[in-house]
Amino acid sequence: MSSKQQQQSRKTLILVLLAFILPVVLAKLALDNQWFDYGVTNQGDLMATPLTLDEVGIDPLANKQWLVIYNLPDNCQQQCLLTLKGIENSYLALGRETPRVTPIAISNSPFNAEQLKLVNQNHWQIISTPKDTSQELSTEFIYVADPLGNIVLSYPEPATEADIPAFGKAMLEDLKKILKYSRIG
Repeated sequence: MSSKQQQQSRKTLILVLLAFILPVVLAKLALDNQWFDYGVTNQGDLMATPLTLDEVGIDPLANKQWLVIYNLPDNCQQQCLLTLKGIENSYLALGRETPRVTPIAISNSPFNAEQLKLVNQNHWQIISTPKDTSQELSTEFIYVADPLGNIVLSYPEPATEADIPAFGKAMLEDLKKILKYSRIG
């Protein structure tokens, strides 16, 4: 082989090696330096610490469906009522998947007339729970539980009336995705 052919062979070998090594090196640098946002598919927050329905005073055997749980504050004011309405609207927007989901309202006091107007009692399950069993669930979050009795997602309660549509849309998107891929419930 002549020196020119050897030089050409080396150049080709280096180009081939670069073509395979360079993308791997760039990908590693992109991950290490966080050049891209990591893909997030859910709108709610996944529960960091495991929490089950038993721990919050809900019988998991009675509910073999996906649950949307709202622990009402002791004094349910306008924002609480709007949140109830937002959950109800998201539930109804599920369409044909509504039989697989049950919204649950945990209340330490009986519902008043205004609250009862906002919740369709055919859709909602209203649970009166003593304070010591529902203390695991914050009144500042709405939770989603799977049919196996695990609470898997949480959503912060909307702070203003303007936040209700975004909250409902986020929860609806997650529920549709969960129900699409879930074979249980």
